[in-house]
Amino acid sequence: MPTAPRPSAARPSLTERRKAATQQEIARTAAALFAERGAAVTAEEIARASGVALRTFYRYFRTKEDAVAPLLAVGVRDWIDDLAAQAEGGDGGGADAPPVREALERAARRALTPADPPATEALHWTRGLLRVMPGDPALRAVWHRVHHDSEEALKPVLARLTGADPLTVRLAAAAANTAMRVAVEEWAAGNEPEDGPRGPAELASRAMRALTAGLAEPLDGAGA
Repeated sequence: MPTAPRPSAARPSLTERRKAATQQEIARTAAALFAERGAAVTAEEIARASGVALRTFYRYFRTKEDAVAPLLAVGVRDWIDDLAAQAEGGDGGGADAPPVREALERAARRALTPADPPATEALHWTRGLLRVMPGDPALRAVWHRVHHDSEEALKPVLARLTGADPLTVRLAAAAANTAMRVAVEEWAAGNEPEDGPRGPAELASRAMRALTAGLAEPLDGAGA
């Protein structure tokens, strides 16, 4: 589940890192199997392909569909962390921060521009998942839950950056989150490559401008 950035979080323990690595491995395997076979995939098959026992699988995930959540949530968490760092001016501090609308668009573009082969692969798995979701309500529910959590995590970040009232912050978080979700869904429905003119980064950039346009005033600066 994505969380808002924490300024000085302690390094996770070895046990926590191993648990996270296992979750990600199961999530990648589950995404690949769902993309290939859709709802016919079983928890037993995901566990076997991941190299874990079925009881281990169920220690991490309640259902087979829940297994893809860590893969989807990583991109969301990275996007929010990147947004906070950009809007606060990175190492240079808040005085050098770009307007929040600009930071939102920049973070969206970077989040959906794969930086390495694993990121490209993860994006393709997400495309495969989205293509089978119409036939799997439980898988759709996971996708929407991840985005609900994303929107909740965005609110304190935007509140800190804009100083806007709660309603405006909520609307801004909803607009930004929806722009990301719709862009990925639109890209997944077609056959464009990830770096094409209708790739996810370009679509997210366009969607972010369109959906935050009516909120320009509180998003033109970093707030009080």
